[in-house]
Amino acid sequence: MVQVPRSNPRRRPRRGRYPARYSAAALLRRGKAPWPPIWRSTELRDTYDIVVVGGGVHGLATAYYLASNWGITNVAVLDKGYLGGGGSGRNTAIVRSNYLTPDGVAFYDRSVRLYERLAVDLNLNVMFSRRGHLTLAHSDGALRTMRWRAEVNKHQGVDSEVIGPAEIKRLVPALDVSEAPRHPILGALHHPPGGIIRHDAVVWGYARAAAALGVEMHQNTEVLDIDVAGGSGPDGKGPGGQVTGVRTSRGEVSAPVVVNCTAGWASLIAAMAGLRLPISTHPLQAAVTEPVKMFLPAVVVSGSLHVYVSQTDRGELVFGAAVDPLATYDTGGSLAFAEELAGHVLQLMPGLGRMRLLRQWSGLCDMTPDYSPIIGATDVAGFFCDVGWGTYGFKAAPVAGEQLAACIASGETPDLIEPFALNRFAEGRLVGEKGAAAVGH
Repeated sequence: MVQVPRSNPRRRPRRGRYPARYSAAALLRRGKAPWPPIWRSTELRDTYDIVVVGGGVHGLATAYYLASNWGITNVAVLDKGYLGGGGSGRNTAIVRSNYLTPDGVAFYDRSVRLYERLAVDLNLNVMFSRRGHLTLAHSDGALRTMRWRAEVNKHQGVDSEVIGPAEIKRLVPALDVSEAPRHPILGALHHPPGGIIRHDAVVWGYARAAAALGVEMHQNTEVLDIDVAGGSGPDGKGPGGQVTGVRTSRGEVSAPVVVNCTAGWASLIAAMAGLRLPISTHPLQAAVTEPVKMFLPAVVVSGSLHVYVSQTDRGELVFGAAVDPLATYDTGGSLAFAEELAGHVLQLMPGLGRMRLLRQWSGLCDMTPDYSPIIGATDVAGFFCDVGWGTYGFKAAPVAGEQLAACIASGETPDLIEPFALNRFAEGRLVGEKGAAAVGH
């Protein structure tokens, strides 16, 4: 016979009758109106001046600067999922400008400066934390590359210098700078302006600020095709054509300007307009540990070991590596990644051996042959691209949005993005950033 237990007066109330857990903010607001949404929901209209495809940080930044800097507010941002649900919500939120080419250094330096004042511009705390960025060198060849980068940085007015093991140990005591590791640390490129930022706060800040200026956000709205008239391709699309609108899962939309701000799907969206992009898509895996007391004051990167690590304000260690070697759309994690990552991290900081890895995840990265982005106008009139960011797109979002908005509104290509035009591949004007972007993040 089954015995029915008596009710326990000390047992927690059932979920649904009373909230099981409280936050301080929720307790203060009990009995008050619900939290207001940070952007308004509207019906998708059948015409806009500009349609931005991709509701990540690049698409939102472009829409915001179109509205704030140029007064263009009849803009719709479309995303097939939710805002920030792609690479913007899966990255490790590192900010830096210590690149290798003069074009890259100037571009990313502008982005760092925009990030430093972003909380004021958007009226939202985006939690920018200037930590300093250390790129470790484990060989004479790597050390020469660090000196090269340092000189290019200094020439562009960016604070970077090569330091030795003693100074590295002073900045990050947890690093093993002895000769015991298989790959001893010979030096590092120290970049004091580098740091980290709260990626979801950046997404929310841009979305809220853009919406306040009149931009519309449309989530769960997938772009199925792009309408182009007069193109030279067999289907009437491609070079020489003019964008006339997009077809979405919620209906057709007329627009003379369409902006491709997607990551992972950039080549597919471009193909809808009749363009081929020199892009391959690779997964990028990352992982996070349990929170511990703050001990890592800087971002630490090792290109030779294919690893980078930083510590969040909550105390977790965030790890990443290079992109997976095979081009695929698979975003599942792998044990091989976790094992290799752990082995390389322990070479740098043996004291982390007892920490627990809580979870890992993947995002999609669009890689170009020269590890630099594709940004600006294309041979299809009205079709603009802000794509091909590889593993370093988040740090570029403010400057990319600002400069692309200027390109669209003025009809002229700003100097900062001119080197990254799509036609550079046909003309042989590559901007080779592999030495500073492959695992620099």
